[in-house]
Order: sequence, then C-alpha cells, then structure tokens
Amino acid sequence: MDVDEFWAVVESAGASLDGRTGDDGEAVAAALVTRLAATSPQGILEFQELFDQLHVALYRWDVWAAAYLIGGGCSDDSFIDFRAGVIALGREWYERVLASPDGLADHPVVRQAATEADDGTLFAESVNYVAGEAYEQVTGGDDDAFYEAMKARQHVAVGVDGAREPDMGEDFDFDDDDEMRRRLPRLAELFLDPGEA
Repeated sequence: MDVDEFWAVVESAGASLDGRTGDDGEAVAAALVTRLAATSPQGILEFQELFDQLHVALYRWDVWAAAYLIGGGCSDDSFIDFRAGVIALGREWYERVLASPDGLADHPVVRQAATEADDGTLFAESVNYVAGEAYEQVTGGDDDAFYEAMKARQHVAVGVDGAREPDMGEDFDFDDDDEMRRRLPRLAELFLDPGEA
C-alpha cells in the first residue's frame, strides 16, 4: 500500500460520514476496519506504517495548540486521539493542518463545535486501533499477533530509527490567551472568550 492507496482507504471510509468524530471516531473507525479487512494482512501492516508516519508528522506544538483550543484543553493521550482525527478528515485537510493548523477554523465541523461547545470534535481515539482490529479479522489472530507482526516489520526495515524524536517546533504556553491569539488567530476567535482579550 502506498500513500495514495492509504488516503483512498481513509477517504472512502469517511465518504458516508459528516466528518464528525466526536463519537471517539467509532463510526469512521468501523468503516476503516471494514475497508482494511477487505485487503491483505500485508496491506493492513503497510497501512499502519503509513498511519504512524503521518501521525508523527502532526506531533508539533502548533498542532497541539489547535487541539487545546478545540478541545478546551488537551492531554498527551488526547493529542494522540486528535491527530488520529485529523488523519480521518482525509488528505486535503491533513495537508492543510500540516501547512497551518489555524486552517482548521475553516472546517465546518470545527465551526459547528465552536458554536455548540462540543469539545469532542476531532478526537478520534478509535481510529488509532483500526489496523489491529482489521488484522485480527483477516488473520483470526489477536492483538499480540498484530503487534508482533508490526515489530517484525520494524526490525527488518532498513534505516528505521525508533529513538529519533520529531521536531515539534517552538514550544509556547497554551494557557496564554494572547499568545494563542497571536499564533492561531482564527481558532482563538472561535474558541477563546472574547471578554478575556
């Protein structure tokens, strides 16, 4: 599976949904599991490798700040789920977020979440586990079989450096409203109390 095939799977899973992932991503995750289970064990493992790479690329302070605004706070674990939710939006939105996380202010689901005070939008925990579930369905194995298969692939991969940390960019204080308004002005306008400006 290459990156184009990866995005085709993600986008076909989300095509029948409205983009809302406030159900912990369960709806899109179920659709992803169904599509992945129609592929091979090899394809599922390749999907997970690509998912991991795309997920790590979002591990940046500015993306975390966007998650913090949208979610009304964001722990380490919640940030994992948020990044899965961004991937579930599909390639166009993923690339927009990589270019400028503040661009999420244009997404209709984010705008609706701001209006409705829905702090679960884009936090898609279930999406993190779709490859494992699909692998279990296809092989009849269990969680351990999937993780062992992934570990074996990583062990033989050339040039894999699991210890390398991603460049998160410049750290800043998410609780400093002025700083958030400076760095993510459009999201701050949606999610911060204007009375505190």
